[in-house]
Amino acid sequence: MRLVADLRLINSSGIGTYIKNVFPLLLKEFEEVCVLGNQEEIELFCWRKQVKIVQFRSNTYSLTEQFMYPFKIPVCDVLWIPHFNTPLLPVLTTKRLVTIHDVNHLSNPKYFSTIKRIWAKILYKNAVKRSDLIYTVSEFSKSEILKFFKINANKIQVVYGGVDRNFGKENDNQIKGNVPKDYFLFVGNVKPHKNLMTLLKAYNSLDQEIKATYKLVILGKKKGFITGDYEVFKYIECNNLDKNIHFTGYITDDKVPIIYRNAKLFIFPSLYEGFGLPLLEAMACETPVLSSYNASLKEVGEDAVVYFNPHSPLDLKEKIGKVLANENLQVQLKRKGLEQIKKFSWKKSVDKHIQAIKQLNEK
Repeated sequence: MRLVADLRLINSSGIGTYIKNVFPLLLKEFEEVCVLGNQEEIELFCWRKQVKIVQFRSNTYSLTEQFMYPFKIPVCDVLWIPHFNTPLLPVLTTKRLVTIHDVNHLSNPKYFSTIKRIWAKILYKNAVKRSDLIYTVSEFSKSEILKFFKINANKIQVVYGGVDRNFGKENDNQIKGNVPKDYFLFVGNVKPHKNLMTLLKAYNSLDQEIKATYKLVILGKKKGFITGDYEVFKYIECNNLDKNIHFTGYITDDKVPIIYRNAKLFIFPSLYEGFGLPLLEAMACETPVLSSYNASLKEVGEDAVVYFNPHSPLDLKEKIGKVLANENLQVQLKRKGLEQIKKFSWKKSVDKHIQAIKQLNEK
């Protein structure tokens, strides 16, 4: 079989992690594999010699992307788009596969302009209607897709994300770069649904002694978003938190586990997540996790996490205090976290991807 995969998002945050872990194992199932993407980026991966690269640098969600798809996608048996921006125009493939991680644009329209909402709805509808198989990353996301689109539930295959068992096990525990010694950690981009404001308000209300001891490190992009949450920066400035809040900016993949491992607490206040991979990454690094109870997060964390109301800075403040004051609870969370991550692996995820493709081709 011939596979064509769109890998332009391979270096993005969540979707990029998914692609990097799934694709190398998935390509082994096909005789010929062609990838769409930036050749300079693809050439950096060890599997590059196993694929043919078609240079494709059009921005995702753009009209240019949609116009160019038919010219970029060669004849194939299977086309896999790992996001909801599937081709609107006809392309030369027998089967279409898509991964829809979430339907944030539909569930949380207030975060997006009218034009973005309309365009996203067109792309979602096209992806759901014209794909032969839909992968999604949680039962929560599957229920969300079914809520917005009338399709056969059997068309949707849930494939959880995973975490490498060696994630966070590096011998080098020294953080490279300007990161505080003692800190709480947030991982994610500065976007409204990540709900960083609740965390900032909770942190700001902590006792001065705690804030003097623990800074707040935000690992992720600070700027450059189409839908960024710029109230975050206003709040930091107005409350004189500049010395307490540290934005790492871009960090290479090999240094991310070190930052997780050296954090006192990992705090995830997100309002909407298709999966919630950072929970698993923090658990793998034996860092106690506090998380919002929204969306898919309880599905991923189960009883290995202390949950809080993401709309209540007071609740989060109290939960931070509770965990900090109880060393036995911290040890318990670390132990439960290591047990919880055993339920998730990229090997299991890829096996389900492959099984679904084989079943599809038998029809």
